[in-house]
Order: sequence, then C-alpha cells, then structure tokens
Amino acid sequence: MNSLETYETKAASASSRRPAIPAHESKGNGARLFRLGIVILLLLGLAYVAGLLPRRAARTQLNADTRDLAVLSVSVVSPAPAKATGTPLLPAEVKPWVETSIYARANGYLKRWTTDLGSVVEAGQLLAEIEAPELNQDLARARAELAQTEAAQALAKTTAERWEELRKAKTVSDQETSEKLADFALKSAGVAAARATVMRLEELLSFTRISAPFAGTITIRRTDVGELIVAGSGKELFHLAQTGRLRVFVQVPQAMAQRIAPGQPAELLLPELGGRGIPARVARTSGMVNADSRTVLTELEVENPKGEILAGSYAQVKFSEAGGEAVLTLPANTLLFRAEGPQVGIVNTNDIVELRSISMGRDFGPTVEILAGVQTSDRVILNPLDALVNGTRVRVVTASKPETAH
Repeated sequence: MNSLETYETKAASASSRRPAIPAHESKGNGARLFRLGIVILLLLGLAYVAGLLPRRAARTQLNADTRDLAVLSVSVVSPAPAKATGTPLLPAEVKPWVETSIYARANGYLKRWTTDLGSVVEAGQLLAEIEAPELNQDLARARAELAQTEAAQALAKTTAERWEELRKAKTVSDQETSEKLADFALKSAGVAAARATVMRLEELLSFTRISAPFAGTITIRRTDVGELIVAGSGKELFHLAQTGRLRVFVQVPQAMAQRIAPGQPAELLLPELGGRGIPARVARTSGMVNADSRTVLTELEVENPKGEILAGSYAQVKFSEAGGEAVLTLPANTLLFRAEGPQVGIVNTNDIVELRSISMGRDFGPTVEILAGVQTSDRVILNPLDALVNGTRVRVVTASKPETAH
C-alpha cells in the first residue's frame, strides 16, 4: 500500500472517531455567522458614509471658496463735505481807494511848496506855486491885443451904423454900406479870437498854482524850490492817495471763483497786526478767468478810518464760505485717471461697479475737492484697479468716511 492510500485510511479512521455535531447546534452557528456578516456590512457602510460626507463637505466648501475668490473684494468710502475752515489764505495787494500823480501844466520855476510827504490835505488845497514870468508877459500882451481889437470893433460898429443910415437916405451905395458892415463883423471876430487867447493864457496861469484834486495824503514829493518845471515832461511833482478806505485786490483760483459773489464777507490778515482779522467785503470781480494764471481778479473794500493799514502792503485774504451746498471731498487714492478724464468707481446697491466722471477742485494732498459727479450717499472704491470696468461685480468688505479737508 502506497503512502497516499495509507494517509486516506488514517483520515477516515480519525473522522469516524470524532463525535457527531447535533443538528440544532449546526443551525445556531449559521445564524451567528449571518448576523456577524450583517454587522460587518453595516460597519463597512458606516465607514464609507463617514468618509464620504467630509469629502463632499470639503468639495462644497472648495466650490464656495472658488466662487468667492472669483468676486473682487473692495473697500469703499463715502464722500464727505469739506469744512468751512478749509478756505485757504490767498495773497492780496492793498491799494488806496483813490490815488493820482500830480504833474505841472505850466512852464517855469518852482516858487514854493506848501505840503510835504505825509501831509493830509483837503480838496482844492494849494500844494505848490510855479513862477512863470514869460507866461505873465504873454498874458499882458494878449490883454493889450484884446483891448486893441475891442477899440477897432467899436469904431467899425459906429461906422457901420452911420453908413446904414446914409444908405437909407440914398446918399451912399449899397456896396459901400456892405463893406462897412463886413468890416464890423471882421473886427468882432478879431475880438473873439483875442478874448479866447486871453482866456487860454489865464487858464495856463492858473496852472501855476498846483492844488489837490481831492482830499487825501501826500505820499510822494519829487520837487523843490527853484527847480525848472517843464509842462509835458512826465515828471511827477506830487503823489496823492486817499487811504480812509482801501481797495484790496486778490487773484482767486478758478476752482473757487464760482463761490465768490459781490457783498460776500471776508477777512484781511496782515502780519504786522498779529493775525487780527479786519472785516472786508467783496465789491466786484473781473468776471473772467485770466488765461495765464487761471485766476479771477477780485476787488474787496476795507474801511481804514484809523490809518492802521498802509496802502501798498502785502496781505492775505480769507473768504467766508458762500451759501449753498458744501463742496465734497474724497481721498486721493480713489481717483482713476483715464483718457476720458478723472473718474471714480461707484458700487451701486446691487454691488455692481459704475465708473463715473468727476470734476475736481482744490488738491489738499490726502484729499481732493470734488465739484461734481458724486453724492454723499455714494460708495466710492478705494485703491481701484487700473483694469476696473463698468459692470464688474464686487464684494464690499469695509466702508469708512474720509477725513474732511481743513
């Protein structure tokens, strides 16, 4: 017997020696195995579900984050009105209310002067006298010639009257009478010419007395006794100024010109007065912008009864804010400069960007005046991207208000 047969014989004898398993025990083992399989399947299902849910939640969160990242996040700011104290100090020039240079109209030598530098004079007051002997001689000769022509006129008048009577008596011809009448007319014209010459020389002689054309202060005297005076030479003898009231001229920038109106109050500041403001009033403006400086010449009136303000002084003017809506300001980092001009990005109620053109005013550095284009309720984008376009959807993350300009 070979080995295989020997092994099978031993196995058969061994199995025949094992005790037989009851039938009910065999069914119990099958039920336990079935329940164990169910439990294992449940555990495997729970493990699968437990691993699937986090992955699905992570995928959902990833999709949401991707959508959020696709929307541009922006910070916005609302326009704020500029404070009234932000009115800048503008350089100004103080001028007399009325001033004039006084020249000579008669030739001669200065005989005397009666007022000196700083003298306060009244209208018509004598300032100086000119000695003009040649003019006196010309006037004397003109008066003598007037008397001569008047005598000739009287004789011609008598002759013409007599010849008129003789013509009526038919003793002289009409021709002779007409000649006498014409001679009388000629002598009358000579009298008128001589009288006009006398009046002209008398008028010139009156110019030897130099008088003040209006009340004021002598600010310049450029002559002295014995000096040769030549009429029409352009040499100023005196300069007269009226300083009880002053004119102040200031160049107002174009951006401020619309807020300046006649009657508007202002303050005049001079360093020598320690910063004390002097009330002033806008009298008038030039009504046009200077093309070179982009400013509008504005004239103010200032009362100066005590003479504490010296004409010709350098001063500064601060205008009170005109009525109406306050000018709005925005931070400088909200502006976009493009071919269309300065623009800002506005976020509407649907979180959509609208690019809006604006009109700029004064530049305060951190902030800029906005004259037109925005309102206080607008949400303006801070640090906008250069590639920002209309219709872009954005998400507002922060909102703040800018500091108002001082």
